Amino acid sequence: MQDPNADTEWNDILRKKGILPSKESLKDLEKQAEEEEQRVLQPSIVKTYEDMTLEELEDNEDEFNEEDERAVAMYRQQRLAEWKATQLKNKFGEVLEISGKDYVQEVTKAGEGLWVILHLYRQGIPLCALINQHFSGLARKFPDVKFIKAISTTCIPNYPDRNLPTIFVYLEGDIKAQFIGLLVFGGMNLTMDELEWKLSESGAIKTSLEENPRKPIADVLLSSVLCPVPARRGSDSEDD
Repeated sequence: MQDPNADTEWNDILRKKGILPSKESLKDLEKQAEEEEQRVLQPSIVKTYEDMTLEELEDNEDEFNEEDERAVAMYRQQRLAEWKATQLKNKFGEVLEISGKDYVQEVTKAGEGLWVILHLYRQGIPLCALINQHFSGLARKFPDVKFIKAISTTCIPNYPDRNLPTIFVYLEGDIKAQFIGLLVFGGMNLTMDELEWKLSESGAIKTSLEENPRKPIADVLLSSVLCPVPARRGSDSEDD
C-alpha cells in the first residue's frame, strides 16, 4: 500500500481532488497526535496535586502550567479552609481553669457554635475531684468542646457547697443544661462513660456510646419500694 504521506505525483493528484489531506493538514495532525501522546505519557501535575501537602504544593508551583495553577489555587484554598476548620475544632484538648473575672470571655464570649462545659467545684469534695479527673479524659476525647473548671465561689459568691458538684453546659453563652448536686451524678461510682453519656444528652458532645452505661438498678429498687402491695382477694370479706 502506497504511503499517503509520500511526496509523489499520484499523492499530489489525490490531494488536489481532496481525497488526501494537504501536507499542512498532515503536519497539524501529526503535531496534534504527538501532543496527545505526550499528554498521555506524561500526566499533568493536576492529576497528582490532590496527593500533595501544602508544602509540596508550594515546592512544585513552578512546574504547574496555567490550567494546573488554576486548579491548584482552588485546591489550596480548599485545603487551607479544611486545615483552619480542623485547627479550630481541635484547639482545646485540655481543661482550662478560670476564675470569675474570666467568665465573660471564656464562657459568654466563647464563640459562635462553640459548646462550653463548666464544672464548679471545691477542693476537699471527693466527687468534685473525680469529675475533674473525668473532665481531663473527656477534654482529650472531644477537643472541639471547651471544658473548663472553676472554684465555685470565685464564679458565684456564696455558692452553697450542698450544690456541688455543679456542671453547666453552654452554647454561645446560653445555658443548655445543668447538673447540680451529688445525687444527680450518682455518687463516687460515677464513671467517665456515664458522665460522657450525661453530657451527650445535652447535645454538647457526640458520643459513640450506644446506650447509657449506668444500669438503672436504683430505679428498679425504688419503684419496687414505692409500688403499693395489692390486697389479697377476699381479705375484706374475711374481716367482715
